[in-house]
Amino acid sequence: MDFLPSTTTQCAIGGTAVALLAFLLLQPTNLVKWLQKKNYQYEVTFSLYMLTPTEKFVFNSVLFLTISMLSTACILYLPDHVVEVSRRTYYYFAGDAPPDHLVEDVVHKASEAVMGAATGLVESASSAAFGTANAVHEGI
Repeated sequence: MDFLPSTTTQCAIGGTAVALLAFLLLQPTNLVKWLQKKNYQYEVTFSLYMLTPTEKFVFNSVLFLTISMLSTACILYLPDHVVEVSRRTYYYFAGDAPPDHLVEDVVHKASEAVMGAATGLVESASSAAFGTANAVHEGI
């Protein structure tokens, strides 16, 4: 037995969500303050504060697409490129094709290097964010 119609329930949930969002924007937490500061620094660094919202959207879209295509290309094609360069380097120095076990070792090491770099980047970004959040928390 349903006491409230679904539209009334949805309106109540939506109103509660809007009230919660308004409260968070009016009384920001440390994380919200930190994110607002990083957004401000980003806009000031790239002079986005003087652009219209449409121009900001176009700039951010181009930047996001460029970074995502570069990272995808590095993840997909860098290991094969490293193998090809190592084969050519071996050929230039030794004069014949490298043995198969050497190629497999290079592929394995290249894959480990790419994964290690990606993992290190994520860990350093998370530790920097954690350190900044702690500094903000201690400063307040």
